[in-house]
Amino acid sequence: MDAVSHRALTIDQFTRQAIPFARLPGHSSSLDVLAELSRASTTDRALDVACGPGIVACHFAPLVAHITGIDITPEMIRQAEKAQAAHKLTNMTWKIGPAAPLPFPDDAFSLVITRYSFHHFQNPAAVVAEMLRVCRPGGRILIADVAQPTDKVAAYDEIESLRDPSHVHALSREEFSHLFLSPELEPAMFGQYWVEMSLDSQLAASFPVPGGAERIRELVQNDVGVDRCGVSAHWVGSELHYAVPIVVGAAQKRA
Repeated sequence: MDAVSHRALTIDQFTRQAIPFARLPGHSSSLDVLAELSRASTTDRALDVACGPGIVACHFAPLVAHITGIDITPEMIRQAEKAQAAHKLTNMTWKIGPAAPLPFPDDAFSLVITRYSFHHFQNPAAVVAEMLRVCRPGGRILIADVAQPTDKVAAYDEIESLRDPSHVHALSREEFSHLFLSPELEPAMFGQYWVEMSLDSQLAASFPVPGGAERIRELVQNDVGVDRCGVSAHWVGSELHYAVPIVVGAAQKRA
């Protein structure tokens, strides 16, 4: 898919997903892992790339001097502004725009973060380059996203592409670690957590391709006890659950 078509598809999907995305319990979990690995401080001027409905930015706002959130989808920014108001946070700015190129000058931020975005990028390396460009020397970048063992990526991509056609590719763990191999970065630190959710709740918050929900349910149900897809599918009573492995990487930009 060309970049213009993918951008339009992404905006369409996340305009529709904006409210249900913000309400999924799994999307508000494990934020302390990000804060700890980022080493956020009250002197930081931070940027949240592809900020969505502001969940991460609002969590970081009390930890930093100021945080800016940028997202390509206007409805996501509207939801982020509502979240800011609900939390009575004042040290926040929102901007509509892409992850690459980022509309900010070089060295504008001391902390640049993004969560659950890289599987939507057609050119992940370009986004990392932009995050590094706007991060000042001595600052940090942090990326958190699904990362699968190499032999499980294709099966996971099949499920996600049915659930959300703007999905591009889940990085393998090797591909994820390679994001941090830039000579501009000190050696990275990594963490991991799992986001568990019921399949029905996730599908209710999504807009799958026609027939996609039924196919996803079949794939996940058949994966219980097999784990070909890397999501540890299992039953909780009569409810089908799965868990997505999230890897967090953080590194300091060389001074």
